[in-house]
Amino acid sequence: MKDHGVPFGEAMKVWARVAALSFGGPAGQIAVMHRIIVEEKKWIGEQRFLQALNYCTLLPGPEAQQLAIYIGWLMHKTRGGLFAGTLFVLPGLLAIMALSWIYVLLGKVTIVQGLFFGLKAAVLVIVVEAVLRVGKRALKNNTMRGLAAAAFLALFLYDVPFPIVILVAGLVGYFGGRAGMPAFLAGGGHGKVGDKQLADADSLLGEETPAHARPNVRWSLSITAVFLLLWLVPVAALYVGLGGDNVFTKISIFFSQMAIVTFGGAYAVLAYVAQQAVDNYHWVTAGEMLDGLGMAETTPGPLIMVTQFVGFLAAWREPGAMSPLLAATLGGLLTTWVTFVPCFLWLFFGAPFVETLRANKALGAALGAITAAVVGVILNLAVWFALHVLFADLVAVRWLGISVELPVLNSINLPTLALSIAAAVAIFRFKFGMIPVLLASSMAGVVYALFLSA
Repeated sequence: MKDHGVPFGEAMKVWARVAALSFGGPAGQIAVMHRIIVEEKKWIGEQRFLQALNYCTLLPGPEAQQLAIYIGWLMHKTRGGLFAGTLFVLPGLLAIMALSWIYVLLGKVTIVQGLFFGLKAAVLVIVVEAVLRVGKRALKNNTMRGLAAAAFLALFLYDVPFPIVILVAGLVGYFGGRAGMPAFLAGGGHGKVGDKQLADADSLLGEETPAHARPNVRWSLSITAVFLLLWLVPVAALYVGLGGDNVFTKISIFFSQMAIVTFGGAYAVLAYVAQQAVDNYHWVTAGEMLDGLGMAETTPGPLIMVTQFVGFLAAWREPGAMSPLLAATLGGLLTTWVTFVPCFLWLFFGAPFVETLRANKALGAALGAITAAVVGVILNLAVWFALHVLFADLVAVRWLGISVELPVLNSINLPTLALSIAAAVAIFRFKFGMIPVLLASSMAGVVYALFLSA
């Protein structure tokens, strides 16, 4: 086994650079990582990169961050994975926290209001674009299209919990794959990521498996115990010390549950978080949820960092004996902790067994079915956002035992509709990138707010 010769300090500088450039959701983040790690630095080869990526898609949590953990671990053992994964989240954590402070302290300022008004309109279109993008990759046959439609109807008409939708889709795919049904064996992993294909043998790490990366049940169980304690001890302490009705306890339990079922990418998770945080816990409004998603879209790091904003506002509104800003800051940090600590647990526990998992066609079929269902989940998110952002009033209608919220047409918000149409034209007709559209939409919102206040 050859020595790759990359000093730990140099690797951390590279991971900091990856983190700082990781805009644009998982696809953009993975592309940045591939360009720097595979094409530029040549640390690992194309096949190993894809093998790791396909494994990470099987795990709950943000796949781009887990890919960083995996490659960091592959290169520099446990501390490499810890630093790479932490650095990947850190810029987003700091940026979202700063924007959250601005949001609650200066949210009534006309310019800030206009900024977030513009963001809402563009983010709505970006969620629609995500439906089309994921759908194009995942819905390769009528069986997968049927799964997507069933997932949408289950959520939109029957309020079936998101974890149940994902579980059922995974089971359908798993047993379909085991039965050898062609519809479920059409893939579910990623194809090639970049244009330059580096062979594993030509990379610094080489094509052999490092000694520390070989299956080791004792190490896997030990590291799992450590991260279980880091994750669950704070949750238990909050429950015992503050009681089940305290906002910090609720935050820790809800986002811990979310960390277990976050299959299918950020937008699928956000559909679950948005509806729970808005409709059940009343921590945020639908508009505020879109504001948070806009923050996450325009800052580096995983899109799931929007959960930090949700936890921030939840504690801001129920600060108890603390000052609202201190409580909110702690609520945001607590949310990030229970969201991302499990990512290290899943990765470190299973990473040495990647080869075995990659060869399991039934697991690959389960992933493909989940990805198909996620299209329906994201479509439900897009419809839910559109109803709440474009219309001031909704009315509940019951038909054949089904209750559905429909818009009151004369309550439509015409400025938001106009800005959303403009963003859609920019993205779908002129193929502008996400960041330029978000920035232009935000500036248009500021101009509109200043015009109204003049």
